[in-house]
Amino acid sequence: MENLIDIMQLSTEEIDELVKTGCDIMEHPAEYAHKCDGKILATLFFEPSTRTRLSFESAMLSLGGQVLGFSSAASSSASKGESVADTIRVVSAYCDIIAMRHPKEGAPLVATQHSLVPVINAGDGGHNHPTQTLTDLITNLTVGFCGDLKFGRTVHSLVAAMSRYTGISFVFVSPEELKLPRYVKEQYVKSKNIPYTQSTCLEEVMP
Repeated sequence: MENLIDIMQLSTEEIDELVKTGCDIMEHPAEYAHKCDGKILATLFFEPSTRTRLSFESAMLSLGGQVLGFSSAASSSASKGESVADTIRVVSAYCDIIAMRHPKEGAPLVATQHSLVPVINAGDGGHNHPTQTLTDLITNLTVGFCGDLKFGRTVHSLVAAMSRYTGISFVFVSPEELKLPRYVKEQYVKSKNIPYTQSTCLEEVMP
């Protein structure tokens, strides 16, 4: 497996295959219970997370693998000034794959340049969150985004990925100051002629 830093690395065919496999794992968990026997996942979370970190750990354990890592920068050598590059060099010698979250955009990409094993971006700043996007793609069709659309990395990743499909539409709901960035809308929505609605009121668009 290669590094997964940005959902746009994957073709629609690869995304469809991953979603199909994910659905099959949910339907037949016993058949996958030993797929990762002997494998170790390192969860390197330089900022706090509950759902994403535990979902990675739960998935690896459910596939028969093991987990090591840390849940915040304060509980790692980063608190003593160790660089991302140094942390990755060391940890990648202890595991088979790394899931990394970092508050700085681009940090997981930097990590790939120093890692001995594949790196999965589990969220970097307000940039990307490709695995959340894969989860969201299982739903499809009309998708509503509500809240912080300006800095929401999951929003940017999902809009980009879904723009490659047909028969979809978007509903964007946020305060004016947290609207979807213009470059995201221009590149992935308008250029593909995808229908969308923009509003500051959730109640207006809920129907």
